[in-house]
Amino acid sequence: MKIDENLAAVHAYLCADGYVIKNDKFKYYRAGLRNTQLILLKDFQERFEKVFGVRPTIRKEGRCEKSSKEIYEKLTKEFGSFYSWEWQMPELDEDLMRIWLRAYFDCEGWVFCKKHQNRHIGADCVNESGLNQVILSLNTLGIQTIKKYNKKKNIYRILIYGKENLIKFKEKIGFLHPEKAKKLDESIKDYVVYIWNFPDDERECQGFIKEIFQEKVKLRRSKYLRIFSRERENLNRLSSLLKSYYNINCKVYRCINGLGTVYYELHINRKEEIQRLIDLNIIPNLFKLKTS
Repeated sequence: MKIDENLAAVHAYLCADGYVIKNDKFKYYRAGLRNTQLILLKDFQERFEKVFGVRPTIRKEGRCEKSSKEIYEKLTKEFGSFYSWEWQMPELDEDLMRIWLRAYFDCEGWVFCKKHQNRHIGADCVNESGLNQVILSLNTLGIQTIKKYNKKKNIYRILIYGKENLIKFKEKIGFLHPEKAKKLDESIKDYVVYIWNFPDDERECQGFIKEIFQEKVKLRRSKYLRIFSRERENLNRLSSLLKSYYNINCKVYRCINGLGTVYYELHINRKEEIQRLIDLNIIPNLFKLKTS
């Protein structure tokens, strides 16, 4: 069987939440997927039909399956066992590897996000050999993993940590599962960005500066404006651009709070320059009241 994108996905579904079984006593042969997500069942159904030319049935109890001795024999002859502790990834090029991993993690994976503390993708499996192939495939795509073993449950776990790895997973693999896709977006957005990315385009950069003022500016006793950052680089760049675009003069100071944490402040203290920012609609409307 030639593996294309449809067979790659079908194979992964069968390894994850699927089954390829026979029963000699009752003389039946079945291949199918168990899952509560209709979108995954429909994806399996459509891809299965493209591979084998027959359409499996989606059942109310959360499964999509087809009874066929011919399909059973084709699958087991080509790929061997699909039982949880025995399945193996086929040899795939990078594009098909991504499709296989997407279907696998759609079934077996989860996304966890505890705000500003713990964000990761994970998957459990009793099949260490198969899981090692998944890890190698992720590493091939530039996604680093951690492998753990739960001796009590005799189960292996993949964990993917770090913003860079989560972004790579989204870009190179992703989720069809809507809730997991949403949770992955939330996890990536949850990382605090400390270095500000000023656009190269002048108009876009001016818009970005306005956003900074709208979100971060503080007014000190109606006399001067302050913007805080953990990184001096951010405020030095902002100061330079304010001078270049609007002839606004700023000062940047190093500060330490009561806990000993170092941070930086940008000050604008000339009344006419504050008024210029108001006239340019860079400062929020609230400042018009405070400085009047």
